[in-house]
Amino acid sequence: MVVKSLEEFRQMLHKERVRLMIQLGHETPWNSDNLGYGNHMADDGTEAFEQVVDRSMRARLEDTLKSVQDALKKFDLGTFGICEDCGEAIDWARLEAKPYATLCIKCEQKRDFRR
Repeated sequence: MVVKSLEEFRQMLHKERVRLMIQLGHETPWNSDNLGYGNHMADDGTEAFEQVVDRSMRARLEDTLKSVQDALKKFDLGTFGICEDCGEAIDWARLEAKPYATLCIKCEQKRDFRR
């Protein structure tokens, strides 16, 4: 999809926000109270593994939702599409791929290199 205006980015972010909120709302909460009460140790191990995966996926969805909401706030502040490190404009193609990006590609690479 080729985005032609900032308003299209805003619409993309609103749609992504709704999608994430629905997905998070439909998640079934994991419950570790039943762990260890299965009929077989392998079943308990599988259940424990699935709970860890569910927690990880939910945390990732929540992080993405926060990033999307922060990007929408930047529209109101007039700072959407501006790199938080160097203050330069974030490349349009980067925003098309990740509309909630907070860093330009150069600053993102520098941050990744430091890790």
